[in-house]
Amino acid sequence: MNNSEILFLYDAKMANPNGDPDEENRPRMDYEREINLVSDLRLKRYIRDYLENKGERIFVTKLEDKSVKPEKIIDKLKVDLNKNKLEKEDILNALIDVRLFGATMPIEGNTRTFTGPVQFNWGYSLNKVELVEAAITSHFSTDEKNNQGAMGRDYRVKYSFIAFSGVISGNRANHTLLKEEDIKKLDAAIIKAIPQLATRSKVGQYPRLYLRVEYNDSETILGDMRSFIKLDEKIDNPRDISEVALDISNLKEHLVKNIERIKNIYYYVDHQMKLIDGEEKEIVEIFKAFDLIELR
Repeated sequence: MNNSEILFLYDAKMANPNGDPDEENRPRMDYEREINLVSDLRLKRYIRDYLENKGERIFVTKLEDKSVKPEKIIDKLKVDLNKNKLEKEDILNALIDVRLFGATMPIEGNTRTFTGPVQFNWGYSLNKVELVEAAITSHFSTDEKNNQGAMGRDYRVKYSFIAFSGVISGNRANHTLLKEEDIKKLDAAIIKAIPQLATRSKVGQYPRLYLRVEYNDSETILGDMRSFIKLDEKIDNPRDISEVALDISNLKEHLVKNIERIKNIYYYVDHQMKLIDGEEKEIVEIFKAFDLIELR
């Protein structure tokens, strides 16, 4: 399998992209830069949940919303695995998230560790982000003396345009038996998972741009594509996708310089996402020098 690198952008409007349990579930922030942060584990959770909903067998999951021992997960999955002698091929053929992301499987007396070929850096917002804080009241009393319900705090971002970077290692893919069809399922999950798995705090998040640059070999890595893009804010402190555009002119130049190393570019662009290369253009015009494959 060849290497790929991923650029994934989505926005959040009056939502909490990734609450920090150490900060009363406030959105994760780099307060010095006023940048919203989202962990790679949050993105992987979206992907796992989407794949599980599609009928795929997932190892890193919960049973009835409770954390359990790995042995019980394997029993629940109803896969033909001998817990006393876990064979590598059996594990990998059964579990797509282990093929993608790897896992440590602390089965008593037979621990297995796999390093996944698909990895993401932490996501961060391309714009400065303001937080909203509000009081919320439960309709259910906490005890007989409290008839008015429990009080709490609700934290949201006003608007955050979030960028993720990822890599798929062709060499590591060979060790986890990753398949080309797994990569196609990963593409679909990244594009579709966030809006489909919305909860109360996650409503208002939508994928805006996805690029997966597939190289001609399992050695090429060109680097974090976020370094080559810039959010063009039409007004100060944007609050909606209609108030921003994405300048990808430097990214195009970067990829054109390395065109001989690139096999395909897989892409998804939301119809509301405006792209700039000197002026506003369609992605097929910007990347016309490449073999483009649209994802839907």
